[in-house]
Amino acid sequence: MARFRTRVPAAWLLLAPFFFVFLLFFLVPALQTFTMSLSDSSLTRTNAYIGLANYAALLREPAFRDSLRHTGYFAVLTVVPLTAVGLLMAVLVDHFRPGRGLLQAIFFLPVVLPISVMTLVAGWVLHPTFGPVNHVLGSDRAWFADATWAMPSIAAWTIWWTAGFNMLMFLAALRNIPAEIYEAAALDGANRFQAFRDITWPALLPTVGMALVLQLIASFKIFGQTYILTSGGPYNTTRVTLHYMYETAFIQSDAGYAAAIAMAFVVIVAGLTVAQAALLRWARGRA
Repeated sequence: MARFRTRVPAAWLLLAPFFFVFLLFFLVPALQTFTMSLSDSSLTRTNAYIGLANYAALLREPAFRDSLRHTGYFAVLTVVPLTAVGLLMAVLVDHFRPGRGLLQAIFFLPVVLPISVMTLVAGWVLHPTFGPVNHVLGSDRAWFADATWAMPSIAAWTIWWTAGFNMLMFLAALRNIPAEIYEAAALDGANRFQAFRDITWPALLPTVGMALVLQLIASFKIFGQTYILTSGGPYNTTRVTLHYMYETAFIQSDAGYAAAIAMAFVVIVAGLTVAQAALLRWARGRA
């Protein structure tokens, strides 16, 4: 008991820097944002308290619903494909014995690119006149200026850009599976597909669930790609929620309403994340 008592203060001392950073850079700004959402404030002044008027206006605003729909569309286009592509990359790297490190580096290289470089590369590859994609397809489509194809183009480029992160997670999970299990399966006559189905896939399910949750959160946080590549166009078809919040705060200078957008968005994303995590736990329990 005495030993336990001596360890508790040391544990709190080690956790103190995290709690300080969490309080200073997350909790306090979150409380200030909520307080601002209850006022009619701009970027330069704090006006009177108006209660839930900003939230009531938010429920009636078609532009907010449209931004949520665009954000959800991007999430549908990216969450599962990003997880699947990351898993495929990890399996390829894990089974590619010669040059494994080089292949892993090639797959992971796009992740380290800043978003400005990524968008420059995307603009060149999908350029309507001299882009290699249009050259191969024999087309002159302006991908980012087409209302139908703008968001799928951004989603496809985001998958190329960020799938390497999921690859690292899956590689770590693959290398935690004991090799003796595969050796025993091989002695029993299992082929590679059977080994993946009966050994690899069940062992990877927790990592798959974590990757899906992380990708859902990351997909709902999209802003940079749409802001730089399309500026929310064409016809606002790629104006996602964070872009709408940015325009409200910094272009229309309506900080109170923008704060209400932020708080409502946090609640929506948190609810979807909890629901997805519960669904994944239920699915693993049924498997």
